[in-house]
Amino acid sequence: MQLDCEFKDLNGASVFITGGGSGIGAALTEGFLAQGAKVGFVTLSDHSKFCDEMQEKYGVKPIGIQCDIQNIDGLQNAIEQVCTENGNVSILVNNAASDARHTLGDFSSDDWDASLNTNLKPHFFTAQAVAKNMQKAGGGAIINLSSNSYMLGLEGYPAYVTAKAGIMGLTKALARELGYHNIRVNCLIPGWVMTERQKELWVTDDSLSECLEQQSLKTAILPEDIVAPCLFLASNAARMMTGQALIIDGGRV
Repeated sequence: MQLDCEFKDLNGASVFITGGGSGIGAALTEGFLAQGAKVGFVTLSDHSKFCDEMQEKYGVKPIGIQCDIQNIDGLQNAIEQVCTENGNVSILVNNAASDARHTLGDFSSDDWDASLNTNLKPHFFTAQAVAKNMQKAGGGAIINLSSNSYMLGLEGYPAYVTAKAGIMGLTKALARELGYHNIRVNCLIPGWVMTERQKELWVTDDSLSECLEQQSLKTAILPEDIVAPCLFLASNAARMMTGQALIIDGGRV
């Protein structure tokens, strides 16, 4: 991955990313590796090929752990494992999400719980798992990925949209609570990013055309477009930013 920016303070940092083996998360994993950071991540999918590719490209292998982030004990244990192998996590990126489509009428109580247990609940408990060590270290950075879907009020997945709005509220609440300890908490808000999952499941010529018509910038957003903004929020370049939202959506909202 070729970036036109370098954040020297990220060299050697211990980073933990949820959903870091595919889509936007894989781009973030590679972006941090390119800065010299040590990366651990959780993913549902088989990550072995991706980790081997990263080792071949950057000379260091990320720690990939297969984990369902709805399993909070398993998720926090994965963070502990990464801390043991890479050092205490100083940068947490809550990226993993599921944007399964549904309507109001076809969604059960269990479906609702499963959606929020994937799209919102883990963000709280990963922060809980890293905060104590960040406090001892004198600071850290937490980046929560939300979505401009809640700002636009998009239809077709109300539980997902609700969770993404909740992430912004959680970001502000944690920024206030953890700011005493120099722990910064910010929200990265992508627009419609053309990941392989999106292209396989949701992207059509008509839907992409409609999205680009609404964007000020008439170019599709790629996973790598999210990397530099995330690195910025993680780095000392953003040392006085907390509780803020950084929107990367081509000017759609």
